[in-house]
Amino acid sequence: MGLRKIYRLKHWRDFRSVYKKGLSCHSPHLVLRALFTGTKDQYSPINPSRIGISISTKVSKKAVKRNRIKRQIRGAIAHILPKMAEGWDIVIVVKPSAIECKYEHFLRELEQLLIEAEIINGH
Repeated sequence: MGLRKIYRLKHWRDFRSVYKKGLSCHSPHLVLRALFTGTKDQYSPINPSRIGISISTKVSKKAVKRNRIKRQIRGAIAHILPKMAEGWDIVIVVKPSAIECKYEHFLRELEQLLIEAEIINGH
């Protein structure tokens, strides 16, 4: 099962704003781009964090392999989602070296990247 609709980053304008204005963190198989869209005011409602996955045909020419990687990353995100801070737009870019990764690698790398970007608490 995928992410609920409120947690998805779907529109190309949202992706573009994250790429232009957001911060970037790298790991051997993934790149995390993140942009804080919430407010610092404690009285205003904060939107939930939205996540998008970008995977190029450079990773694999076969859609089956790209979709398998996306499913594994979505599963790792669903596992990490309760620990994430609200108000972030996040794009996860998959590098070509990720073709040999398993779910556990994606989970570990995503947690490291989110800690580095200060989206989840590192303790």
